[in-house]
Amino acid sequence: MQTFLIIPTGVGVGLTSACLGIIRALDMAGIRAGFMKPFMQAELNPDSDGTNRSSLLVSKTLNRPISPAIQQSIVERMLGDDQMDELLEQLMSMKDESRQGCDILIVEGLVPTSESSYAPQLNAALAQALDASVIIVTTADADHLQGLSDRLDLVAQAFGGASSARVLGYILNRVKGVTEAALGQPAELAALQLQITQAIKPLARNLSSDNFHLIGVVPFNEALSAPRILDVANALKATVINEGDAASRRVKRVSLCARTVKNILGSLTPDTLIVTPGDREDILVAASLATMNGVPLAGIVLTGDYLPEEPVLQLCNNAFKAGLPVLSVKTDSFETVQRLSQMSNEIPIDDHERTEQVMATVARHIDIDWLKKHFALQRSDHLSPSAFRYELVKKAQVKIKRIVLPEGAEPRTVEAAVICQNRGIAQCVLLAKREDVEAIAQARGIVLPAGLEIIEPESIRERYIAPMVERRKGKLTTQLAEAQLQDTVVLGTMMLALGEVDGLVSGAIHTTANTVRPAFQLIKTSPNFSLVSSIFFMLLPEQVVVYGDCAINPDPTAIELAEIAIQSADSAAAFGIEPRVAMISYSTGESGTGSGVDKVREATRIAQERRPDLMIDGPLQYDAAAIESVGLQKAPNSKVAGRATVFVFPDLNTGNTTYKAVQRSANVVSVGPMLQGLNKPVNDLSRGALVEDIVYTIALTAIQAND
Repeated sequence: MQTFLIIPTGVGVGLTSACLGIIRALDMAGIRAGFMKPFMQAELNPDSDGTNRSSLLVSKTLNRPISPAIQQSIVERMLGDDQMDELLEQLMSMKDESRQGCDILIVEGLVPTSESSYAPQLNAALAQALDASVIIVTTADADHLQGLSDRLDLVAQAFGGASSARVLGYILNRVKGVTEAALGQPAELAALQLQITQAIKPLARNLSSDNFHLIGVVPFNEALSAPRILDVANALKATVINEGDAASRRVKRVSLCARTVKNILGSLTPDTLIVTPGDREDILVAASLATMNGVPLAGIVLTGDYLPEEPVLQLCNNAFKAGLPVLSVKTDSFETVQRLSQMSNEIPIDDHERTEQVMATVARHIDIDWLKKHFALQRSDHLSPSAFRYELVKKAQVKIKRIVLPEGAEPRTVEAAVICQNRGIAQCVLLAKREDVEAIAQARGIVLPAGLEIIEPESIRERYIAPMVERRKGKLTTQLAEAQLQDTVVLGTMMLALGEVDGLVSGAIHTTANTVRPAFQLIKTSPNFSLVSSIFFMLLPEQVVVYGDCAINPDPTAIELAEIAIQSADSAAAFGIEPRVAMISYSTGESGTGSGVDKVREATRIAQERRPDLMIDGPLQYDAAAIESVGLQKAPNSKVAGRATVFVFPDLNTGNTTYKAVQRSANVVSVGPMLQGLNKPVNDLSRGALVEDIVYTIALTAIQAND
């Protein structure tokens, strides 16, 4: 599903209006669009009760599913605690709910304000996590376009610049100096578009290309910003003297009237809100007379906490019956007008008429044909890191497998087990003394869940001696088996071998050899494979890719390398990554010679023959596999070059060096190694693993487990 992230250049550009209009335009084109507003911004709606106003507008008007936005205080706390990944993962669940029954998802980004200085950073992270195309919304004056290019460029830079493939284009909303009628004339519209294109040319960043398209020019229409008297009353906390048509009359102009009646007659015009001191009964009477003469004033606000005498109100009664709203406030006239000027332009949730008008107006001025074309051509084939982590947890929660953790008294492992238990990721089994686990929990301030299993190795070790001797008949005596079972990794592996648990995770304090050797001896390989290999999921900024084999096989033969490629492709597919397998070498295609590249060439041939359903190509140099422009140049006919998601390295030296170089130099999170080819899942951890690394490894182990 394609996702559009709508980003404003600042406050007051009509962000929600633009989102509503895009949704309506897509609907009109037969494309059902969902909506998501991830984050609340309390400073933009200080009088709000915390309601997710944008989502409720979409829900009430367009009947779309919505999810609660994350409160600003929670966002700021998580950012302060360096929990960006966790914050983005929450959004993936919200995305799933918001896109139900829809073809496309519109996401409303954060508005940059003095109180939300983190908005550009969080918007950029949001775009990457959702793999979203970005549309920038700003406002302009058609007669004064200076500064437009700078505003657009400032926002676009957070997403790689205006020439980036991620940045689709921009919408000019609430544009002054141009009318609806003018934009309806093709010649005048073309002239304005040319004028805008010229105004942003100083950027010299390919802005006039299709990569940065002018998606819409929406004229300013005061009627679309006109609040109802009901909204004015709420904003001013006014006392209602006469309600009249307060729910339907709209304020297009405000006039402060304190002069004589003769001098205010020019202000008594349709849709005007009269603000006057409450003791100016003459102005109230004059406004009432105008109403009875057919002038549809918006209403009257009486200031200073002065109320007219009852006889005066009786004199105005016919005007009141005609629907003239009258409000009273305690503030003086000057302060009242100031507060009116500071009223939010946001559409109230219950103002359906204004919502419909705004959507229809914006939709009319969106280049929907271009948007449809882009939607058809730009379906994403990338899985973002946040989406990967979210899907990992979601799939594990469906299975709820029993995973044994032999390093049961290791602090990070205890904490990870508690998280997995509480989130329903897996039923964890800690092999450790209960008193040791409880001491760690107390030291870390962790509450051990009631369902968390803690098994003391001494209490169960003896019953695995005979089954272990049987499994390794002729290679192991009772005494040796008893000695080896002192190692909790061996003990956990026997539990897995006998089907008492569904998977094993170890390695926080053990070497890879300590973790995988018992698996080789007791679990054996799957009937479909002749060897065990490993992969890492590399969580690159824009997408998740698979590296294999980086941990197990030092120098695989061509046949073994082909098997590693097939195993890695199947693993990628199991975790939601479309497998496009690049067999990595120091040369691309037929250009290179030597035993190393010949092995990769032969492995590619074997893998293609065994699995013609997979996209496998090689030999490919890393840059030809990963970078589209290089792939087009070096392997123009390849379906994998420039688009690879699975990278199979020719030997352990190359694979391990590459994964560590990328991980450390680019600060990339890697999940793994995940072992492939075993009858049952056993997975290794890095000894420097963080708690979250262990959580995700437990999750992927649960997913690997057979039902």
